[in-house]
Amino acid sequence: MNVDSLLNSYFKDCEMSPLIEVFDNENIYNVYSDIIKSLNNYPDIELSVMQALSYCFYEVLDNVLTHSGKNCGTAISLYSPTKSMIQILVADDGMGIQKSLAQNPLYVNLSESEAIEKSIQDAVTDGKGMGFGLYSTSRLIKNVGIRLEIHSGLHTLVYDGKETHVDVSSRWQGTIVYFDIHSNREINPNEVVDNRTDCESQFNDEFAPVDDLEQLW
Repeated sequence: MNVDSLLNSYFKDCEMSPLIEVFDNENIYNVYSDIIKSLNNYPDIELSVMQALSYCFYEVLDNVLTHSGKNCGTAISLYSPTKSMIQILVADDGMGIQKSLAQNPLYVNLSESEAIEKSIQDAVTDGKGMGFGLYSTSRLIKNVGIRLEIHSGLHTLVYDGKETHVDVSSRWQGTIVYFDIHSNREINPNEVVDNRTDCESQFNDEFAPVDDLEQLW
C-alpha cells in the first residue's frame, strides 16, 4: 500500500506528524486502543466526541477485515489542537465497495458510484455484518463532522453532514475511508449510533481514567 500517497492526499501541511498503524486480525484491538488512547491524552478533546468516535472508528477498522477480502489494512490518525480537529483514515487494497456489495444479490447490479453512495445507508451490507459501520460514521459527520470521504476504485464520495456527492477520481485499488471532525463540540454519542448501543458506557469502561469517571458522578 502506498502510504506516502495517503499522507500527501489527506495529511499534507499538517502541524504535527500523524500516527500510522498497520492492523490485522491479530492486532486490530491493540491498534484501535493505541489510537484512541493517543487522542484521549488530550484533555481539550470533548469526551462525548471521543465516546462516539471510538465506536465508529472500530467499526471502520473491522470493515476492512470483514469485507475487503484482505487480511490487513492501514490506519492513520492526527489531532490538530490549533484547529480543534481530529483526522482519521482507514485504507485497504482489497476488492473495493462495488465488488464487495455485489456479493449480496440486492446490490449485484449497482454501478461503482451507486455502490459507494449506498454504502453509507443503514443496513447495507454484502451479507457479512450488519451494515452499520459507515452509516454510523455518516451520523457522526452529521453531528460533529467536517467531511467524510470514501474513495473506492475510480470514484470518491464526499459528505459534509448535509449533502452527498460522488465524483470520478484517480484509481484506488481497494477502499479509503477518511473523515475529519470537530473535537470541541459536545454531542450525544448514543444518538450518533441511533441509540442501538451504549457507546458512552463502552468508552468509559475501556478508556476513561478512574478520576474522570468519579467526576461524572
